[in-house]
Amino acid sequence: MKIDLGDDQEPEIGLVALIDCIFFLLMFFMVATTFKQNEDKQRNRSIPVDLPKAAATFRAEEAPSTGVLITVARDGAIYVDGVATTQGRLKDRLHDLAAHDAHAVIRIDGDRRAQFQDVVSVMDMCAFEGLTNLAVHVRN
Repeated sequence: MKIDLGDDQEPEIGLVALIDCIFFLLMFFMVATTFKQNEDKQRNRSIPVDLPKAAATFRAEEAPSTGVLITVARDGAIYVDGVATTQGRLKDRLHDLAAHDAHAVIRIDGDRRAQFQDVVSVMDMCAFEGLTNLAVHVRN
């Protein structure tokens, strides 16, 4: 027995609903891809250290003129107030300075092509003597 369900109509596909679904999927994948790229870029640029923030800028005219100027040259030579010295004599000078004034200002000028280890060695000598008021200046 044949049941008559009404007029035989061919099924239609609603294109408006289909276009809406495709549009939402496209938007979802675009946004998800953008977030993924930002995470990758952030991860590649970040360095796992806690960097200090500067509260004020340095002005040369406000810098104290008293203290000791230690210069580290490109070849690692050390100069104290413009006079060439050795690490042993520098250590003695810093020991005498710490005995007289533990809060003395020490400015370290390092050539930009100098080995970082040479500058760190000078800073270590200052810290060993208890001199913690250091200023680092880089010169071309």
